[in-house]
Amino acid sequence: MLYDLKQYLPTTRKEIELRGWESIDIILFSGDAYIDHPSCGAAVIGRVLESAGYHVALVPQPDWRGDHRDFTKLGRPRLFFAVTAGAMDSMVNHYTAARRLRSDDAFSADGKSGHRPDYCTATYCQILRQHFPDVPIVIGGIEASMRRLSHYDYWQDKLLPSILVDSGADLLVYGMGEQAMLAIARQGIRQDIPQTAYLSQQPIATDSDTIVLHSFEDEQKDKRLYADNFRLTEIESNKQKAKRIVQPSCFGTVVINPPYPPLTTVQLDRIYDLPYQYLPHPKYKDKRIPAYEMIRFSVCIHRGCFGGCAFCTISAHQGKQIVSRSKQSILRQIDKLRLLPDWKGYLSDLGGPSANMYGMHGKDMSLCERCAKPSCLQPRICPNLQVDFQPLIDLYHTVDRLPYIKKSFVGSGIRYDLMSEQYGIELITRHVSGRLKVAPEHTSDTVLRLMRKPSWQAYLRFREFFLRVNKEHGLNQQLIPYFISSHPGCTNQDMQTLARETQRMHYHPEQVQDFTPTPMTLSTCMFYTGINPYTMQPIYVARTEKEKKQQNSYFFWWKNNR
Repeated sequence: MLYDLKQYLPTTRKEIELRGWESIDIILFSGDAYIDHPSCGAAVIGRVLESAGYHVALVPQPDWRGDHRDFTKLGRPRLFFAVTAGAMDSMVNHYTAARRLRSDDAFSADGKSGHRPDYCTATYCQILRQHFPDVPIVIGGIEASMRRLSHYDYWQDKLLPSILVDSGADLLVYGMGEQAMLAIARQGIRQDIPQTAYLSQQPIATDSDTIVLHSFEDEQKDKRLYADNFRLTEIESNKQKAKRIVQPSCFGTVVINPPYPPLTTVQLDRIYDLPYQYLPHPKYKDKRIPAYEMIRFSVCIHRGCFGGCAFCTISAHQGKQIVSRSKQSILRQIDKLRLLPDWKGYLSDLGGPSANMYGMHGKDMSLCERCAKPSCLQPRICPNLQVDFQPLIDLYHTVDRLPYIKKSFVGSGIRYDLMSEQYGIELITRHVSGRLKVAPEHTSDTVLRLMRKPSWQAYLRFREFFLRVNKEHGLNQQLIPYFISSHPGCTNQDMQTLARETQRMHYHPEQVQDFTPTPMTLSTCMFYTGINPYTMQPIYVARTEKEKKQQNSYFFWWKNNR
């Protein structure tokens, strides 16, 4: 069964013939290798459409060079083409923070780079339009979602218009797109489908339910207008009942329809219960896909994140509200994982975008409906947040009682500012594989406030707790902190302080990164404009290669002291 081609979404004409299909309704193109797993967006969308009765094919990593035969080999779909760059923005996938080309790609066979183009979504769309000018194209995924409006592109170091302009796509689906994609399949290419965006060449009527942003051309002339646009957009994206957003430009007017309400637990369970094979497609037999190695024995237990970190796109893409899977759905997935090759009884991760938010929600949801704050944790935990770890602890215990589970680990990031003693002891004593990675990001509270992260003191308190629990239980585990240099607002003096703090604790920082601006985050807005969009006050930004290198060098004080 594991290598039965009919159990996967078809990727070739031969596989379509095995299904006995005479036509294809929707053809998906993805910048990633095809892993039939619910952690992979193209597989999820394909399975959701398939479950609704549509004939869906998937072309992973088509060759965009040469004669484009990968784009034409399946012919024209009855309904539309769907395009995604994959699980990452293709430019983040390709280049380091220093704009150097990466030598590997975790989402490709054998980890080899070069299987997707720069600006993957637009490139695929342009090729499809060349060969099938009359077939509608729908784009989605992280790259399309985060570039749906004008955005700063770090790799070109300039402001770019919506990805709808370069791609020429008919519709853009943003966020987790299952509901929108089903609506498009059923209703066709329409401009009133929630959670979609389109480029209009006609005047757009506005009303009290529409937010009109500054035009793209005005933003290019005045960075303060771009900052204002970002603030308006982020506030609206944090609302449960958002307004329509429009942005005029010389290319036309971009229209962003409000999103669907978050899925219910029942709806999310249905998506995870679809017949995934939890394996790469058989075409990759005997090849290693690094991203799959990370997720093969992991289980995502919820969607969404209410942390609101300034440099993160999770809440912008998945939403701020937590949607948790039922315990039964999680157990059904684990029951499938144990049948996979190389199963040894260990779950590498029982987590989510932030692993310890499972089951949490507002006490009074009517207050949440009126809330537009980006974070439920900063600058302090919202008094309306139902902070209850018992459902998560019960889930851990239920999983660990399964006869085929030797150990379940939490490999996802946790929020140490969202912690109870009971949960902390459970986590540290039973679900850490020797090293617990956390993300204080910095030691300067000034920088941390701009990052929307908890204070350095909060990390020190958690570290003290971690060491105490290890001592009391006879454990010898490490706490591995993650730091970022060159974040907007971070000065050399702040990095000197970080070096002193890590030296005082005898840390040799290894989980470190130079800040990389990515589309549609607060941090990127501050990097590009040099302005905090919520105060409109200027902030320091390390921009040049020399400035960024100097900040990064403070991580390695221990090498310099040898």
